[in-house]
Amino acid sequence: MKIHILDDWFDTLRGLPSFARMQGHEVTVWTDHVENIDMLADRLSGAEALVLFRERTPITAALLERLPHLRLISQRGPYPHVDVTACTRHGVLLSSNMSAGLPSYAAAELTWGLILAAMRQIPQQMASLRAGDWQMGVGRTLRGRPLGLYGYGRVSGVVAGYARAFGMPVHVWGSDAAQERARADGLFVPDSREAFFGGCDVISLHVKLTPQTRGIITADDLAQMRAGSVLVNTSRAALIAPGALLDGLNAGRPGMAALDVFDTEPLTDPADPLMSHPHVICTPHIGYVTEDELDMQFGDIYDQINAYAGGAPIHLVNPEASAQA
Repeated sequence: MKIHILDDWFDTLRGLPSFARMQGHEVTVWTDHVENIDMLADRLSGAEALVLFRERTPITAALLERLPHLRLISQRGPYPHVDVTACTRHGVLLSSNMSAGLPSYAAAELTWGLILAAMRQIPQQMASLRAGDWQMGVGRTLRGRPLGLYGYGRVSGVVAGYARAFGMPVHVWGSDAAQERARADGLFVPDSREAFFGGCDVISLHVKLTPQTRGIITADDLAQMRAGSVLVNTSRAALIAPGALLDGLNAGRPGMAALDVFDTEPLTDPADPLMSHPHVICTPHIGYVTEDELDMQFGDIYDQINAYAGGAPIHLVNPEASAQA
């Protein structure tokens, strides 16, 4: 098959063991990011299968209309960036392994790294040292401080385990199902949403972005947070109501944000008001970006392609597309 892999910015995939599963296919790897539909349609005109690097490139109806040979899109995880209805209309199958029961340990580890970095002022202390000023302030110990997890699923379950090792009591809020899972695991569920946001020194968001969860963290929620508290977001920026985080930081609640996700990605404007805020530490959406994680994820993606090529496609989101092909 003629396979095109999009958005492999650091040309990582060809060097991972899983890439051997693409042997026998004609594979083109694109190491840049293109948003212009005309350019995308031109470079992908002969593609029979697309491999998506998470949500970096939206697959729209306008693009699909210009890819007459496309028969399969293979990716992993949620697919809000893919117009599934348009895929079906054009006879394009979407295969996406949802990895049920398997957490992203890389994302959980980065979450914990951001918590440590924020509470111990690691980026600021490094900058002070390199400027010849030695220490710049006093950080805070994690042990004994409540960690709040908004949402309780695979990744936050791993984060909760790290919290226990650091001696942090864990509070959980979220859907009824999330609260029930937390109680079953022996974690504390506060009596109210207000008690959750007001009762934690660190709050970390772990909710999938859906139409129902967009903007679920409100300005009122942030206003309940403790002075000096830290909000960590390695999930999706749009979980927070537009403008609420910047306003909250300016008002001192939360006292600091540790972010891996932004409303616009890639974010390349150093003057962006959140990225440049003195009370924000941030990373460029690297939660899952490790060699180990990518090798595992793309191994699944390649298996989906080989299953399709072998006549037995797997992990189909829209099996009805076969009737349109």
